[in-house]
Amino acid sequence: MYDEFFSKAYELLTEGIPFATAIVVRAEKPSSGKPGDKAIITPTGVMHGWIGGSCAQPTVIEEALKALADREPRLIRLSTDPDRHETAREGLIDLPMTCFSGGTLEIYIEPQFPLPRLVVVGNLPVAQALVQVGKAMSYNVIAVDPDNAGIGMTQSDEVLTDLEAIIDKVTPLTYIVVASHGHYDELALEYALRSRAPYVSLVASKTRAAAVLDYLKAQGLTEQELSRLKYPAGLDIQARRGDEIALSIMAEIVQHRRNAEAFDVEALLQGIDLSIQPTEALDPVCGMTVQIEGAEFQTEYNGQTFYFCCEGCKTSFENDPERYLSKPAPTGEAIDPVCGMTVDIASAKYMSEYEGQLYYFCGAGCKSSFDKAPQSYLSVSSGG
Repeated sequence: MYDEFFSKAYELLTEGIPFATAIVVRAEKPSSGKPGDKAIITPTGVMHGWIGGSCAQPTVIEEALKALADREPRLIRLSTDPDRHETAREGLIDLPMTCFSGGTLEIYIEPQFPLPRLVVVGNLPVAQALVQVGKAMSYNVIAVDPDNAGIGMTQSDEVLTDLEAIIDKVTPLTYIVVASHGHYDELALEYALRSRAPYVSLVASKTRAAAVLDYLKAQGLTEQELSRLKYPAGLDIQARRGDEIALSIMAEIVQHRRNAEAFDVEALLQGIDLSIQPTEALDPVCGMTVQIEGAEFQTEYNGQTFYFCCEGCKTSFENDPERYLSKPAPTGEAIDPVCGMTVDIASAKYMSEYEGQLYYFCGAGCKSSFDKAPQSYLSVSSGG
C-alpha cells in the first residue's frame, strides 16, 4: 500500500497533475480503517490506496474533489450517526458513512499541487532571461534549444534539443513561450498549440505573428487552436530590453495562472460513479464482519440483503428482523469466557449463542470447549 501511495504521488507530480491525499488519523472500532492508512485521489475521482473500505470511500472522494476545488485541506469525521457526537471540534466536519458499518474514522484530506512548468523555446536574450526569472519564481523550467543544447541556460531543470519532445513535457500546469525569433517558431507552435498547455505565447511583432498564423493555418491547425496563441507575448509594460520583456511575459503567466478556472466539482462528480459496491458487511445479529463475496449465509428483507457469519445468526434474524434492525449490532470488545482473552467483535471468527447471550472466542478450540459445557465456563467467569 505504501509503495503504491508514494509511487503514485511521484507519478502525478511528474506529470503535473494535481491530486489530494487522505490519511486516517483516528479510528474507533469496528471500522476497518486504521490510523496511518492513506490514499491518493485524482481529479477524476480515482482512489489509489486504502482508507477504510467502501463505506468511507465515496465520501472521501467527494471531499477530496472539494479540497482540490477550493485549495483548502479539511479534517472529516465519518460515522453512521454523525448527530450523536455531543461536542463539535473546531475545524472538524462530521459526515455520515454511506452504508451500515459502525465505528468512526477521522481522515485528514489535503490537496497537492505540482510546481507549474515553464517551457522556453529558443536561446536568445529573452529566452535566457525567462529561464532565470522562471527559476527565481520556483517554476519547473525546461529549455528547448535545438541549436545550442542549452548553452547559457544552465539554470534550467532540463534541456531538450528536439522540438517534438515538447509534447511529452506538457502538463495541465505548463506555460509555453516560443522565443526563437524566427528560427523555428512555426514548428514549435505546431506542437505547442496542439497540446493541452493552458498558455502558449510567441515573442514576435504583430506582422511576424500574422505570417506565422498563416503558415499554421495552412498546416491544418483549427481556428480554436490558433485562438489560443497569445502574441505579442507579455503584458504591455513598455518593456524594451530582453530582461524587461521576460518580466512582462512572466507577469502575464502569473495573471493567467491566478485567474484560471477552478475545478468544477459538480461537473467532476457527474462523471464519477460514487455508488461503490461494498466488499464487506456487518452481521446485524452478532456484529461480526462478513465478506460479501462468497457469503454462505444471507437473506433479503424489505429489499435489502443482509449477511451473516453462521446459520444461527441468519435464523435468529429471519425469526424477528425488526428486533435486530431497531438497535445497532454489538460493537467493541468481548472477553473469551474460556481463556479470558480480549476479542474484537467485528473481526472475531468464532461465536456461539447460549440462552440468548452471544459469546466470542479467540479460536476454534475455545469455542469447541465452550459449546460442550457452557455452564462450566460461565460459572468460572461469574466467580461461582
